[in-house]
Amino acid sequence: MNERQTFQDTIFALSSGRLPSGVAVVRISGPQVRFVLETIIGSMIIPRTAAYKTFRSRNGDAIDRGLALFFPAPNSFTGEDCAEFHLHGGVAVVERLLEELHAFPGCRIAEAGEFTRRAFTNGKMDLTIAEGLADLIAAETEGQRRLAMQVASGSQRALYTQWRQRLVRARALIEAELDFADEGDVPGSVATQVWTELNNLKNEISQHIESGKRAAMLRDGLHVVIAGAPNAGKSSLLNFLAGREVAIISEEAGTTRDLLEVKLNLGGIPLYVTDTAGLRETESKVEKIGIERALERASEADLVLLLEDMHDPLPVSLEDESVEVWRVGTKWDLARKGGGEWQFQISTKTGENLDQLLDALQGFAEQRIGSINDVVPTRQRHIHLLKSTVTEIETAIVRDDLPLELRAENMRLASQSLGRITGDVDVEEILDVIFSQFCIGK
Repeated sequence: MNERQTFQDTIFALSSGRLPSGVAVVRISGPQVRFVLETIIGSMIIPRTAAYKTFRSRNGDAIDRGLALFFPAPNSFTGEDCAEFHLHGGVAVVERLLEELHAFPGCRIAEAGEFTRRAFTNGKMDLTIAEGLADLIAAETEGQRRLAMQVASGSQRALYTQWRQRLVRARALIEAELDFADEGDVPGSVATQVWTELNNLKNEISQHIESGKRAAMLRDGLHVVIAGAPNAGKSSLLNFLAGREVAIISEEAGTTRDLLEVKLNLGGIPLYVTDTAGLRETESKVEKIGIERALERASEADLVLLLEDMHDPLPVSLEDESVEVWRVGTKWDLARKGGGEWQFQISTKTGENLDQLLDALQGFAEQRIGSINDVVPTRQRHIHLLKSTVTEIETAIVRDDLPLELRAENMRLASQSLGRITGDVDVEEILDVIFSQFCIGK
């Protein structure tokens, strides 16, 4: 089914949360909205004004009483006629209304992200704003919410549009030099002017790409691995950080053989902490696999907490020395001895110095991610296309052995890559991927 045929349908879905709930919101969009609304509530209502009505089936049976709202095109979320039914959030009540909507000719249940996709197709938003909305819905921490809200506000679109305009102007100057080289009103020293501007633009985009690494950390979280010898207190620390019994604690060595992970929210930044198998020489095949996984996860981490029992130290080393490592002395309540070899000395039994470790972890997370107040790329898709933009601009700048026509083509390709981020240029093949990430009813 092509998009034109799809848009002839009127779509509906439950747009609020899981049932049962205090209130449920059913959204409907498309050409049949006015007819459906008049049939169910008995009359039309003032646009964008909530009206308390009885919702009835087509044979006159009352389904529920609640609020109805009507948003006429084009001033609606999707750009089409839209309506909302706010009713009691009982399972039977909502199912009965959905069944009634499905009985109208040309009405069907919406697919995941279809409301937002219609908004994009009707020019109500670009792809970056749509992705920002998806991130806003998925946000679990304050930092993720702030980042998603920044994108959903259209700040990315404004920046990328401005960059495209600069590319278009530079290309226009090059083509003017090609077509009107003998005319007096063509600016002199065009080449110098263009290449200087393009070099500045390339540097701006490159810095923007670098900031995307911090945004990815905020979206996906930082990863901290707890490593050390058996009985170093790794599982006890994980349980303390989680605030619950996640890992089994035992004096028997080798209790933890698989990776155990908990998610923390430190100052609005998501932090994934992983407990790993104790590092030691062993003949157990299962334990060896656990140790291999521990070393592999440690090599991929943003930070490793290397724990050592201060009462009975069994030092271990990690294979990957490029990872940042904090040496943490444990069982401080038994050892009661200082030492410069440990950055932190803690006791999960008494809670001593654990607040210091938590504060340090939050400081580490904030330092890694920083304050994301500027516009940043938030998806790998953005970064890939931005890198393509930089490559084309760089080719146009450095390849002075090429004819101007070819260098102008590089500038056109750079502009096209920027346009693909916002959806202004040839993005049909990625639309299904982007909008399938939304929940039904959005």
